[in-house]
Amino acid sequence: MEEKCILHCDLNNFYASVECLLNPSLKGYPIAVTGDADMRHGIVLAKSNEAKACGVKTAEAIWQARQKCPDLICVPPHHNAYAEYSRKVKAIYMQYSDLVEPFSLDECWIDVTKSQKLFGDGKNIADEIRNRIKNEIGLTISVGVSFTKSFAKLGSDMKKPDATTVISKQNFRKLVWPLDVAEMIMIGRRTAEKLHKYNIFTIGDLAKSDDQLMKDLFGVNGIKIIDAANGRDNTPVNSAFEEREIKSVGHGTTALKDVETIEDASNIIYFLCEMIATRMRKYGVIGKTVSLDLRNIHLEHLTRQKPMTRKGAVTKDIAKAAIELLKQNWNPDKDVALRTISVAVSNLEPEKSDQQQDLFEKDEKSQKVDGVMDVIRGKYGFASISRANYFGSDFINDKPYDDDEDLLPFKRR
Repeated sequence: MEEKCILHCDLNNFYASVECLLNPSLKGYPIAVTGDADMRHGIVLAKSNEAKACGVKTAEAIWQARQKCPDLICVPPHHNAYAEYSRKVKAIYMQYSDLVEPFSLDECWIDVTKSQKLFGDGKNIADEIRNRIKNEIGLTISVGVSFTKSFAKLGSDMKKPDATTVISKQNFRKLVWPLDVAEMIMIGRRTAEKLHKYNIFTIGDLAKSDDQLMKDLFGVNGIKIIDAANGRDNTPVNSAFEEREIKSVGHGTTALKDVETIEDASNIIYFLCEMIATRMRKYGVIGKTVSLDLRNIHLEHLTRQKPMTRKGAVTKDIAKAAIELLKQNWNPDKDVALRTISVAVSNLEPEKSDQQQDLFEKDEKSQKVDGVMDVIRGKYGFASISRANYFGSDFINDKPYDDDEDLLPFKRR
């Protein structure tokens, strides 16, 4: 069987680098892409190498960053520009394989197994792609080359900026096993904390751990993470041309205790809508119809749906429609308490750049908030930031249906 050759391409300091292309006078200076710099609670979304050298960190408050780097230049995010540069980079990837799987604006896997006959081995392809992106677009990338997706991801994190790292069947024990287990693509914060309790601190520890213990702790996913640590991750790279129609995006949760007020039910709904909107933006789709499913403590349920006022993937718009359905169909003074709440968005279609711009102009604040939260969660996981209206809620189960937070790429750098 032919050994796979997979690249993981990670654009270096993507947001900050695009800002330097938009305004070349920023190049060479410590810059940070931030929320509202005039507000004390604004945070750093991305930073340049110069800012990183001063100790500036992603997701810290602007005032903290400026204490470390008094000369820090703060610029607002330009999400449409980031999307356009991401599109240009992906167009180059597509010239080497149709098996291109984006994970975010700045990260992609590419399966070049069949492409090696045309372009040389994986390292040659990686180096050629790096040089083309640098010369044709003006950005730099780090590339991991390996025989599994998880090891390729680790490789792209090992050398930055503008570098290629090869992790092979011959060297992965030397390169990968000494790393902190939290560096593994499928290990989220909660999973890492559980592993530490069993003296599993490195990827090597995980690779040598007991199958039954992992299965007892994490079910079938426990076996998956052991396999990944041993280089047995067979997850394929999805084709960019693969027909994968998504008919709806939804989430549901069973509350930790009976839901007896509109306020508590609304907070749960907003939490679910945020997860839905995040996934929709990741998939690049917008929707029109919102469905709400309510199940009470007697296991009776009803489902209702209504159109949003405008198509989109904005958390506020989805939640507004879902909460209206709640108020129209459940009266806590007359009806019994709720136990399970589910929300879904359907009538989906691909988001086009002009639609994105139109939505941005109509509701700039909500779009910015969603965009900022996407950036932070992309780096630190979904649970890393919460809205105040459901923060600390003792009704919300931290494992909603379809919540695979601990099994998603979990970038910490």
